[in-house]
Amino acid sequence: MSKIVIIGAGAMGSAFALPCLDNNHDINIVGTHLENEFIDNLKENNNFHPGLNASIPKEVKILKFDKFHEILNTRVDLIVLGISSKGIDWVSDQLSTIFKKKDLPKLLMLTKGLSIHKNQYELLVDKLERLFVEKGITKTNISAVGGPCLAAGLANRVHTSVVIANKDLTIAKKIADMLNTNYYHTSYSDDLNGVEVSAAIKNIFSMAVGAARGLCSKNVSDEVREKNYLNTASALIKQSIFEMEIFVEHLKGKKETVKGLAGLGDLYVSSGGGRNAKMGSYIGEGLTFSEAKKTKMEKVTVEGADLAKEIAKKVKEDFNQKKLPLMLGMINAIVDDKKLELDWESFR
Repeated sequence: MSKIVIIGAGAMGSAFALPCLDNNHDINIVGTHLENEFIDNLKENNNFHPGLNASIPKEVKILKFDKFHEILNTRVDLIVLGISSKGIDWVSDQLSTIFKKKDLPKLLMLTKGLSIHKNQYELLVDKLERLFVEKGITKTNISAVGGPCLAAGLANRVHTSVVIANKDLTIAKKIADMLNTNYYHTSYSDDLNGVEVSAAIKNIFSMAVGAARGLCSKNVSDEVREKNYLNTASALIKQSIFEMEIFVEHLKGKKETVKGLAGLGDLYVSSGGGRNAKMGSYIGEGLTFSEAKKTKMEKVTVEGADLAKEIAKKVKEDFNQKKLPLMLGMINAIVDDKKLELDWESFR
């Protein structure tokens, strides 16, 4: 039995407690400083989690932020980060105060992200490591989870396959073995860059695939589009994988990773009806991003759009329209807030 602490009581962090619990680990969820009221409400409703539409088993200990330092000052084998990408600075501050003079436990990131730092691409795992170094913690061991995993499905113990990535394959395998169940199927990889890059940029391509209904033809009725858009969706998926391979290799990942769970698998799930695909559907219908955001998804975070804005300048420096016609088509539509136009003749 290992002691696992999940930071963040959101949908994915809470769902992740299930395979940990089913492996007989001592599993604890500790909320952030923003989740105190949420945790109170959750406990008042018999651990029913509204984001999962399911109850968290009583055996999982759910703690408010005032217990953060107390629980992490005990012996912990694995810390799982289930926070948003915007919470990485906050969590690095919190953990640095606790582990300034002692070894930081192994970390596993559920959060995905890619940003620009000093005009260079920076994965979320690299950002976290950098923040720790800046705070005097130079010894870190960070793994990441990739692959198609919707939180509600995991909370209901449906068959789910993921990949655990760490630069040290031995550690990736050890963590994968800790979490594997008869429904949560874990593989492992040492291609941390490939897994993390795929997980991040698939959100942009999910929007592109989501636009298939609107893009499939300008000369047919909505009814015909609804019944006949799959040809177009398939072409967009194929081009997405081709461009993801180019981008992953550019960031020193392995192109074969793109055809695995972290790339193709995650793209399939995300383009099947998530937030990115929904935004893509509105853009495919002819709305600009700002119109769709204001009238259809005003209070919804669209990760692919946020990422497009973050990396647009750097991607345009590194690639031309002929190299990444689909990715740059989506980025231009988002950043320039114009109707989506694709250079189909440049597809490969």
